[in-house]
Amino acid sequence: MKNDFTQDIAKELLKKIEQYTPAVSARQVGHVLSVSDGVARVSGLPHVASMERVIFANGVSGLAFNLEEDVVGVIVLGDYLTIREGDEVRASAELLSIPVGDALLGRVVNPIGDPMDGGTPVKHKIKYPLEKIAPSVTHRRSVKTPLQTGIKGIDAMIPIGRGQRELIVGDRNTGKTSIAVDTIINQKKENVVCIYVAIGQKTSRIAQVIRDLTRAGAMAHTVVVFTSASDPAAFQYLAPYAGCAIGEYFMDQGRDALIIYDDLSKHAWAYRQISLILRRPSGREAYPGDVFYLHSRLLERACRLDEKHGGGSLTALPIVETQANDISGYIPTNIISITDGQLFLESDLFNAGQRPAINVGFSVSRVGGEAQSKAMKKVSGTLKLDLAQYRSLAAFAQFSSDVDAATKKQIDRGARMMELLKQGQFVPMAVEDQIMSIWAGTAGYLDDVPVNRISQFEKEYLAFMHARNKKTVAMLTKEKALTADIEKQLKESVAEFKKGFK
Repeated sequence: MKNDFTQDIAKELLKKIEQYTPAVSARQVGHVLSVSDGVARVSGLPHVASMERVIFANGVSGLAFNLEEDVVGVIVLGDYLTIREGDEVRASAELLSIPVGDALLGRVVNPIGDPMDGGTPVKHKIKYPLEKIAPSVTHRRSVKTPLQTGIKGIDAMIPIGRGQRELIVGDRNTGKTSIAVDTIINQKKENVVCIYVAIGQKTSRIAQVIRDLTRAGAMAHTVVVFTSASDPAAFQYLAPYAGCAIGEYFMDQGRDALIIYDDLSKHAWAYRQISLILRRPSGREAYPGDVFYLHSRLLERACRLDEKHGGGSLTALPIVETQANDISGYIPTNIISITDGQLFLESDLFNAGQRPAINVGFSVSRVGGEAQSKAMKKVSGTLKLDLAQYRSLAAFAQFSSDVDAATKKQIDRGARMMELLKQGQFVPMAVEDQIMSIWAGTAGYLDDVPVNRISQFEKEYLAFMHARNKKTVAMLTKEKALTADIEKQLKESVAEFKKGFK
């Protein structure tokens, strides 16, 4: 019996030896020298590439970030407290990427594509690298299609085109995120995919934004890339690049996409924290020397492609927080020089009840005017200049009781136009409604209406137009130009409405 058993073992071993095929597998392996504050220093990976994904012994991923002669600085994308000195680290030979595609619409994910909404993992066929070279200047075309925000003050005076980069800048609690949310809601009927990137925000604040988008039915065309204030600095640093990669996928498909970065001040703080831990030389305000390149390489990826390359677009609305209305700070001036204009929200206007609190003197769009419809361009032609003059005249008139009739008329009309441009949240306006409303103001039909009744006048006037003059509204929507015939009908309509307005 013993002999039979031994023979069976020998036969089985012989069979295994005959089936064995020798193979050699090579791996790049290093070891952790030290780990602290979400950053590990690793030795033994001489051929690792910048932005390459590395994997620690416990399965946590990392990003090769700082390439020195003998040591690699790695950003840990997970719980760094479970990593120990001497742990093995291996290179993956792939750049850090994120899943992209229509499966992301309606989802909330972190910067590496993991779901944060309690749902199932995102099904994907394609991954895009987080870092990518911006499209060549020869692949782009000029911005000529408007991106309607649904906000009168923006679409009329500081218009945004598809493929533009428009900065939203202002102090804390001046309505920056509200403008971004309203713009996303308005894209529901504009066929624009939206990506909202939350960088280092309070979890309760992001939950509120997601709830507002869901109530407005806007989550169906929106992707939220989420990093909270309690997340590692590495995730806050990667969030905008992850959102941009998602947006680039839709742009490459020939579709229009909008991305909101909320906000890049916190992004710069996260990058400064990582750089200081990695002992990079610091410069002004302790930011590393390449903090300008940090944002320029991100925002340059937003553009409008020509027809040969699909004709898609990616519009960027970065948000930056200022301190005491100082737009001459280091980060604000950096981003102002990269973008194609800025919307400056002033805390004094906000506190005075002007919502949105846009300072028309400091706000500008260097591209969007080319993308405005002819009708909007005609009715809002001098509006921005008139309101800027009104603010200076109103300030002057406070110190002088004696003003001439022309100045008084300009101040009175300016006050009515400022009241007309007030708009509540979550009520974006159609372009034709904006044109009819602003036309009534600039044409002088509100000059005899009390300031405190401007809002009521606008509401009832637009309801009257949609109920009694559908033909005029339809012509304006179709033509997108204020022809002599349309203007004649508008004059007759507003005169008829004013007879019954009490």
